[in-house]
Amino acid sequence: MDGLVGITIFSASLVATRLALTGMDALFLSAARAALAGLAGAAALLALRQARPRRADVPALAIVAAGVVVGFPLLTALALQTVGAAHGTVFLGLLPLVTALFGALRSGERPSPVFWLFSLTGALVTVAFAARGLDGPPGPGDAFMLAAIVLCGLGYAEGGVLARRLGGWQVIAWATVLSLPVSVPLALALCPAEPGTIPLPAWAGLAYVALFSMLIGFVFWYRALARGGIAAVGQLQLMQPFLGLGVAALVLGERIEPAMIGAALAVAACVALARRFT
Repeated sequence: MDGLVGITIFSASLVATRLALTGMDALFLSAARAALAGLAGAAALLALRQARPRRADVPALAIVAAGVVVGFPLLTALALQTVGAAHGTVFLGLLPLVTALFGALRSGERPSPVFWLFSLTGALVTVAFAARGLDGPPGPGDAFMLAAIVLCGLGYAEGGVLARRLGGWQVIAWATVLSLPVSVPLALALCPAEPGTIPLPAWAGLAYVALFSMLIGFVFWYRALARGGIAAVGQLQLMQPFLGLGVAALVLGERIEPAMIGAALAVAACVALARRFT
């Protein structure tokens, strides 16, 4: 259940990012979301009197910060300046496979060959559905999205391992706090000259990606990875593009096609079978 809650929260991230970009540039958005998440994380750590992580945990926290606090938010924001949120779902279909690969490398997990078969099948179904109707050669936005997926998968896997020792919410809180010496000065330096001219939907998008996408969602997600295994739980990400399209339908009025329901059912079957044969 934790994993599904986390993925549901993450599924609105691209839509929220697109909303934020209607009133602010990608660099300010990325710095501001990290700074806000870091300040909220610091407040939670202080309020609950959490012990500092061990010095040996700092490199792993730095990898988490580089992957999910800095890398993925910045690269997706840069990508979404030139490609649509729907286009980005093509790459989200690769995230479970990348997470499982890094999980095998970083945590020593060894899923069965059958698991990899269903994992790859689910990724192909997701990408094939998301890629329908897309045309044109790959551009800079595609390169940014691909790099974002690689860094995000690494951050997920590293955080899942670390959460077994520190706890799920503590990992993301400390990772955002670790980024504060960079994120706060950048956010202040890049702040628009006239913040009052930024439309309310853009501020709402920033608030969502800062508090939900970067902090609250990870409370559930890292706890699920720590308990259920990185490779197995990571397959839930195959549902993210379809949940994201549902959010786009609610927020942006996009139409849900029958093919989406069929593809989502096929992916759900792949998720169930992959987890069974992990």
